[in-house]
Amino acid sequence: MSIDLAYQVLLAAALGVLTLLALACLIRCILGPRISDRVLAINMIGTLTVIMVAVTVVLLGEGYLADIALVYAMLSFLAVVLLSKVYTGIYQEHKHEESLLAGQAADKEKEADA
Repeated sequence: MSIDLAYQVLLAAALGVLTLLALACLIRCILGPRISDRVLAINMIGTLTVIMVAVTVVLLGEGYLADIALVYAMLSFLAVVLLSKVYTGIYQEHKHEESLLAGQAADKEKEADA
């Protein structure tokens, strides 16, 4: 067995393992009990995709795919930043609603006491 064939088998196995990990992250993204779990899973899927493209670059020897991996990494980063911003806004809105409800409950108690 030549060294090139051994590298091809190793890289193909690595792609298989990375695909299984991406599927596990997809399951976490769908089932995740909290929004932060989902954002983290989306970030991990993006990172695994970049790694898969990099392994494909080595496997096929096509240099232009490395540029695609870099562009995808930047897009993945921006997507996670956007999702984090949305998550933070939802969290702050939820806390604001809770404080308003607590204030209304306190006002009702004062009215009942008076």
